[in-house]
Amino acid sequence: MITRELVKAEVEKVQTDYLEVLYKIIKIFVAPPKDDNGKIAASLAGKDDEFDWHAFIAQTYGCLADDPIERGDQGVCEVCEVFR
Repeated sequence: MITRELVKAEVEKVQTDYLEVLYKIIKIFVAPPKDDNGKIAASLAGKDDEFDWHAFIAQTYGCLADDPIERGDQGVCEVCEVFR
């Protein structure tokens, strides 16, 4: 089970450059902005009040440009006698 202490420990490992983005993400989960009718504000809402992932991607795109995700070598899979 994930605990607050575990999350806090992981936050301590986040590079300073990414703290602003992380803070915005956390704030969305704590208290999403609501309009006058109590519904999630249009800037974060999509169809049926779902989070607007397109806006989220637009805001966070490129945040890992300095540390891109790379796929390692495929490696070798051992062939078993059964499949020969």
